[in-house]
Amino acid sequence: METIGTRERIIRTTSRLMQRQGYEATGLKQISQEAKATLGSVYHFFPGGKRELAVEAVRHGDREFAEFLRTAFEREEDPAVAIITCARELATGLRESGWLDGCPVTTTALESAGREPDIQRAAEEAYESWRTLVRDKLRRSGFDEEAAHDLAHTVINTLEGAELSAQVSQSEAPLEIAGRHLARLIDSYR
Repeated sequence: METIGTRERIIRTTSRLMQRQGYEATGLKQISQEAKATLGSVYHFFPGGKRELAVEAVRHGDREFAEFLRTAFEREEDPAVAIITCARELATGLRESGWLDGCPVTTTALESAGREPDIQRAAEEAYESWRTLVRDKLRRSGFDEEAAHDLAHTVINTLEGAELSAQVSQSEAPLEIAGRHLARLIDSYR
């Protein structure tokens, strides 16, 4: 079992809470209670308060999803198959969470858009890191730079939208359909 320090426990707890209930509904008191840390510890590690902690939580969500993508891309040589696999695994994880654990970045990013530039910047960095992973997978598979760039944007945008739709409808279908159609789109560029 992995032992994590207080700071990391606070970040992970914040990421999960903001993923499920958003930035505004997540309070520092709730974070400290669920992270089993004192409120003083939260302020010790994050003197900038909730905003600073939210940025770190978004970065944590970025790393988690990036690792998810890397693992799928390492398992599947064909990028089209890898995207289908990603979509299926996202759908399964969402269903198993009771439709609560969608994108670890989107809820916080949308809720703070226009009001919290640091959070918005961290979210855009997350999306860019995911697009880069997809683009690099496509480039390694022989796609030219322009096609890989455009497809990477389309893949991430479509998966994000399908995940939100799956959450709202409490159905795996939006992600499964998105995965199949993204694979067809990728195959059409070969």
